[in-house]
Amino acid sequence: MNDDELMAGVRRAFEALDPVPQDVLAAARASIAWRAPSAALAELAHDRGGRTAAGVRGGTRRVLTFTCPGSTVEIEVSEHGRDREITGRLVPSSSGVVQVRHRDLPPDGITARAESAGLFCVPHVPEGLVSLVFRLDDGTSIVTSWVHL
Repeated sequence: MNDDELMAGVRRAFEALDPVPQDVLAAARASIAWRAPSAALAELAHDRGGRTAAGVRGGTRRVLTFTCPGSTVEIEVSEHGRDREITGRLVPSSSGVVQVRHRDLPPDGITARAESAGLFCVPHVPEGLVSLVFRLDDGTSIVTSWVHL
């Protein structure tokens, strides 16, 4: 028995005794479609959230700030039952397409348009792990780290 035959036997044993769950395989396959290799990664820098101001109507709001060299993404997340609404802005101001990536959404996610002042609004985002991708009109891209909303 050579190494290839041994590894094939080990693979078959694991597939029979401890198979990889289908949702894990689906998430792994979907992650390939989510790649944005040339995008600048904006990491979470501040998370001020979950509090309702006294005397203010509405649910809780969470404010998050993501930063990368030369750019900042500021978002405010408000809860509407199981959905979230994301409003935000890009600093410096830039227009482009905003894409929300989420496990329960197709690979192209939910999209919205950031206007020339950098402002955007994305309603009806499912609760859970989310990442935003900004494809700016100048040809550059920014992707935020994943965060639970």
